[in-house]
Amino acid sequence: MKANETKIQNFLSLTKTQFVIPVYQRNYDWSIPQCKQLLDDILSVGKNSEMNAHFIGSIVFIHDDVYTASRTKELSIIDGQQRLTTLALIYLVIYRLALNFNDLELASEINETYLINKFVSEEDKLKLKLTEPNSNALKYLLKGDFQKKFNEYSRIVDNFNYFNQRINEENYQVVIDGLNKLIFVEISLERGKDDPQRIFESLNSTGLDLSQADLIRNYILMGLKLKEQRKVYENYWLTIEKLARDDIHNISKVSDFIRDYLTLTDKNIPNKNKVYISFKSKYSNLNLETLEKELSNIKSLAHFYNKLINPQREEDKDIRNQLECLKRLETNVTHPFLMQVYYDYKYSTIDKKTFLAILDLIQSFIWRRFIIGLPTNSLNKIFMSLYDKVDLNNYLISIQKTLIQRTGSQRFPQNNEVLDALKFKDMYNIQSKNRTYFLERLENYNNPEIVIIDEKITIEHIFPQNPDSQWKKDLGIEEFNYIKSNYLHTIANLTLSGHNNSLKNKSFLAKRDMIDSGYKYSRLWLNKYISQLDIWNQQELEKRFQLISKRFLSIWQYPDIKIEEIKEIEEFNIFEADDPKYKKLDYAIFCDEKIEIKEVSKLYAEIFKRLFEKQPELFFTTDLGEKVKISKKNEKHNVRQQLMINETYFIEGNLDNSAKFERIKYALSLFRLEEELIIKYSD
Repeated sequence: MKANETKIQNFLSLTKTQFVIPVYQRNYDWSIPQCKQLLDDILSVGKNSEMNAHFIGSIVFIHDDVYTASRTKELSIIDGQQRLTTLALIYLVIYRLALNFNDLELASEINETYLINKFVSEEDKLKLKLTEPNSNALKYLLKGDFQKKFNEYSRIVDNFNYFNQRINEENYQVVIDGLNKLIFVEISLERGKDDPQRIFESLNSTGLDLSQADLIRNYILMGLKLKEQRKVYENYWLTIEKLARDDIHNISKVSDFIRDYLTLTDKNIPNKNKVYISFKSKYSNLNLETLEKELSNIKSLAHFYNKLINPQREEDKDIRNQLECLKRLETNVTHPFLMQVYYDYKYSTIDKKTFLAILDLIQSFIWRRFIIGLPTNSLNKIFMSLYDKVDLNNYLISIQKTLIQRTGSQRFPQNNEVLDALKFKDMYNIQSKNRTYFLERLENYNNPEIVIIDEKITIEHIFPQNPDSQWKKDLGIEEFNYIKSNYLHTIANLTLSGHNNSLKNKSFLAKRDMIDSGYKYSRLWLNKYISQLDIWNQQELEKRFQLISKRFLSIWQYPDIKIEEIKEIEEFNIFEADDPKYKKLDYAIFCDEKIEIKEVSKLYAEIFKRLFEKQPELFFTTDLGEKVKISKKNEKHNVRQQLMINETYFIEGNLDNSAKFERIKYALSLFRLEEELIIKYSD
């Protein structure tokens, strides 16, 4: 590696040199604020006669001794694309300005020194070789035929227009003076001797805001030769980038997709900020052939990931409807599992009926858990390993069995448990996406005319949130208060209407009979029962709940299969376990690792040792250290029975089993590892 302080004008004026932006680099993304700051700095230094230089950072490039057919030297830029491209745009504005006021000498100097290589082939003419479509935008600007509109959106064009507005005949010489004073650190790397990826990672850690996907793309491509880079990028990575994109919000989901892919293949969920590290660890020292094979597998699953995040791309109407329901529930945790199931459907391992049944099953599992309020953080691990339990000969049944055999906080709630919770659950003040999902599926079950909740069809309280005085007269004060306190936001009291504003707080009979807008005139299933009633009281609320309950169980079904009786293992999450007082352990499982341990006191020490290894700072930046009375061996803290958790630190050990469990649970909550400790008491 060689590093030199260099003037930017000397660097850009190198003859027969192309500054190549490799395909693995992220797009040119400087916007007006960054351009304004750079131009302001250039104008400031240009006006200051006492200032001889202005530092603008570093530019890192690799020289592979690669030359084009016209003997143009190629330098691969691995850091500095944004500044180099923006400076080229400033020079381009000055070039066009010089042409406009007929200073042909200046125009020729700028063009042939900083913008093009004069005596080379057309392909190698541009000094700055950008990726598509930026390259087309730069050629368009250099050609200067602005009568024709550039049809693609490009920040190259936007930023050129900004500089074109600010640089004029009055200040262009100040800009040139400022450009002549710009210096940077030129870092030249030599492949084989230097490690470009390691240097790139170091640069990224000190300020570049790159996503996990950017880092992975760079890791895959940076070690390849330019021709290999283009081949791998165009054949694999470009397709992955296009498929792993949320079409509606125009957001790249590549980082999320790779995380889901690693979760599926490794049975381990990478931290969102460590996807790159996990990918690099899995795919270290790959040759080109193996790399292409792995990327081919990743690309194949990207096709199915694309439809999971963009259901509108699925051509089959039945499957599309199910995918839209799943997306509305934001069930991203299911993606590792469903990508592979989708693959199996596409390649005929399973038929459409089975695939639809699995999509329905997943919704039932997730929605029932939501109704009774089970924690969502356990879903990650459930779906991480669910595909491993698939029996290809009994595909659907094997998945059903796996889910209904789960216990504790990972269980598939049964009918009675769900209906007991649903009866008095507030289904109005939940997230709007969940509320809409629930009411639309209830209404549209076996309904040929699909109803969509939008501005026209909205949610209506039968017993209003602010009822008029007639309600008290019709019900009596006692029943009025009981319904308002217990049923107001429950599903039994909610319906849909296209006339919510006109119904509002009116009495029940007024709501029922209002011409054209009353319940009596509604075609909706949710209004069918109430359209025939003369009063809306507790008795009718409970009858309507029974009707909705039957429909609920038909939509979100519990698997109707017989399973072999399983011997109850009686493993419990520590948060659900009985009081450990006077009890012995058989074993424990922490973060999927079985620990053969019999005494609660030893489990207590072991868990805190592992937590301290994971994130020691939490013991000092929260009140955890105070709770467990952390101390060094020779410190006097009146700690009874010190337990060593590493070579330096100790915690208090003179506690009964119940107190130890409470402190473990408190620590697990702080570390967000509530689902990670399972215990089995000895018989």
